[in-house]
Amino acid sequence: MLSRNSIKRVKSLQQKKFRNELGLFIAEGTKLVDELISSNFEIEEIYHTEQYLVTNVNCLVHKVSQSEMERISGLVTPSPVLAVVRFPTYKLDVDPSKELVLALDTIQDPGNMGTIIRLADWFGIDNIVCSHGCADAFAPKAIQATMGAIAHVKVHYTDLITWLSQHTVNCPIIGACMDGENIYKAKKEHAGIIVMGNEGNGISPAVDKLITHRIHIPTFARGRQKVESLNVAMATAIILSEFKGTLHQ
Repeated sequence: MLSRNSIKRVKSLQQKKFRNELGLFIAEGTKLVDELISSNFEIEEIYHTEQYLVTNVNCLVHKVSQSEMERISGLVTPSPVLAVVRFPTYKLDVDPSKELVLALDTIQDPGNMGTIIRLADWFGIDNIVCSHGCADAFAPKAIQATMGAIAHVKVHYTDLITWLSQHTVNCPIIGACMDGENIYKAKKEHAGIIVMGNEGNGISPAVDKLITHRIHIPTFARGRQKVESLNVAMATAIILSEFKGTLHQ
């Protein structure tokens, strides 16, 4: 039977403050936990019901009842497994003159963050560099949205302006902007930094000053007075598809 302290500890990881203090995050769902078990992530504990078979793990394993899983889960419909996982540690030694790197400028929604990580995995982007103002990639909603891609993509948090300033000479810094060149006509680079901005405000003025190439996704709607702008994750998908598709034809 789970102790009150165990329940409190797991539930506390729903909050960023305690995730940072403990260096831990939670992952729920069979596919997600399976991906993390087979990765280099350090699993500290696994809580599971009889519907999930735990194999090939070197951590504490707790078999719990359905009611106990409901008490520790952050999901409306709990999955049969929940893992407590230690934060990965990555060194920011990315060289964007040799690979495409995503840079995120104050992305606020954890769902968008998780989806962008999933997209990066799909399109072969190994590194995402985030401003400190971005949503936490290890928040439960973000982790769920990655669908396991967090195991394959390195997410770095840094002073984005300082980091971009170090690369203005050796590679293009490509910003998704409303006043940019049509992406379908723009030259696609095999390496560089693609910057995606905040959901409501776009790329911040300080980051915008460092952009060397500006691109935008044109609308094909005709005869409409207003067309809503694309969700940042949708826009990221289109941009990555264009860059990767063009370069691999």
